[in-house]
Amino acid sequence: METQLSTRKERIGWYFYDWANSVFYTTVITVFLGPYLTSITKAGADAQGFVHILGVPVHSGSFFPYTISASALLQVLILPWLGAVADYTQKKKFLLGLFAYIGAFSTMGLFFLHGSNYLLGALLFIIANISFGASAVMYNAYLNEIAEPNRRDAISSVGWAFGYLGGGVLLALNLALYLNSAKLGLTSEMAIRLNLVSAGIWWALFTVIPMMTLKIRHPEKIKQTGEKLISIGFKELLKAIKDSLKYPKTLIFIIAYLFYNDGVQSIIAISAVFGQEELGLSMSTLTTVILMVQFMAFFGALLFKYLANAIGTKRALLISLVIWTGTVFYAFQYLHSESGFYILGGVIAIVLGATQALSRSMYSHLIPKNKEAEYFSLYEISDKGTSWIGPLAFGLALQFSGSYRWAILTLALFFIVGFVMLLSLKIKEGIKEVGNEVPQRI
Repeated sequence: METQLSTRKERIGWYFYDWANSVFYTTVITVFLGPYLTSITKAGADAQGFVHILGVPVHSGSFFPYTISASALLQVLILPWLGAVADYTQKKKFLLGLFAYIGAFSTMGLFFLHGSNYLLGALLFIIANISFGASAVMYNAYLNEIAEPNRRDAISSVGWAFGYLGGGVLLALNLALYLNSAKLGLTSEMAIRLNLVSAGIWWALFTVIPMMTLKIRHPEKIKQTGEKLISIGFKELLKAIKDSLKYPKTLIFIIAYLFYNDGVQSIIAISAVFGQEELGLSMSTLTTVILMVQFMAFFGALLFKYLANAIGTKRALLISLVIWTGTVFYAFQYLHSESGFYILGGVIAIVLGATQALSRSMYSHLIPKNKEAEYFSLYEISDKGTSWIGPLAFGLALQFSGSYRWAILTLALFFIVGFVMLLSLKIKEGIKEVGNEVPQRI
C-alpha cells in the first residue's frame, strides 16, 4: 500500500485556503471593484472622460485594467525573489500567513473608497493583489508536499472546487445585501463598500484553518555568516533561472500558461465591466451571472477531473482552450443581450475551474524537487489576479479603438498561442527531464 504524503486533515486545511482567498477574486476583482472603481474614476475624469496620472491621459474605462497590470508587473519583480527565499528558508507557512493577512486588511481598507478618490482604490488594490499572489505562491508550493504524483489532478481539482464554492457562498450573501440595500436603509454604494470589506474579513477568518493544519516538513538551510535574506533571495533566484534553462519543456509550459491563462484571467477581470459598459447590464444581473458561474465552476472542476483521468490531463486542457477561444469570438460577434450573457457565463463556468486546476497539477510534475516555491512563483505571474499582459492589451485596445468588443477580441490571440505551444509540448519527456515520476495519466 502506497504511503500517503499527508493526512486527510492537512489536505482539508490546504483546501480551505482556496476557500478563504477566492472571495477576493470573486467579490473584489470579478464583480464589484471593476465597475465601482470605473464609476469613481469617471467621477474624477475630465470632460473627455480621461484622468491624468503623472501628466499621462488615461481613459477612465482603462484605469482598472491598467491597475491590474501594474499590480501584476510588480509581482513579476517580487514573487520569484520571494519564492527563492521560501525554498531556502522553508518558511512557506509563515509567508503564506503574512501575505494573507496583509492582503485581507488591504481589502478591508477598500471600504473607504468613495467619491472620486480612484488613486486610493488603485493603491489598496495593488497591495492586496500583490499579497494575494504572494500567498498563492506558498499555497501552491504545498501541492507537491501533500499529494503523490498520481493524486495531484484530483487534489488540485478539489482545491479549486473548494475555492469556487467559498467564493460563491460569500457572493450569494453579497448579492442578497446589494439587492435588499434599499430595504435595509443603505445606498447601493454603501452596499458595495460593505461587500468589499466582507471579502477581507472572510479571507482573514478562514486563513486560520490552513495555518492550524499545514505542516512544516523540511529544515531550513543554514545561512553563511553575515548573509542576509535579501541577498540570499537574489542569489537563489539567479541560480534558479540558470538551472531552469536545463528544463526547456518546463519553460515551454510556463510560457504557454502565461499566454492562455492571461486570457482566462483577463476575461474574468473585465467581464463585469464589459457587461456594464457594453451591454448596459445592471449590477444585480452581473452579480447573478457571476454567482451562477461560481457554483457551476465547482462542478466543472470536478467534471474535468474525471475527463483528465479518462483521456489525459494534456488533452483535457487542450479541449478547454478550444472552448475558451470560442467564447471570445462569441462575445465579439454575437453577444448583445442579457440572455446571451447568461449563456456565455454557463459555458465559461464549465471550463473555468478545469483549466486552472489541471494546469496547476500538470505544472507540479515539471518542477525539480525542493524548488516548489521558486517555480510556483514563476507560475503565479499569470495565476489568479496576477496576469498583466492580457489586461494591458485589453486596456490599450479600448483606449485606442474606444470599443469594448475590439478590446475583448484581442484576447483570442492569447488562447491560440497557448494552445499551439501546449500542443507541441512533450509532457512525459519534460517530467523525466526534472527527475520526477511520470503519472499513469498525463
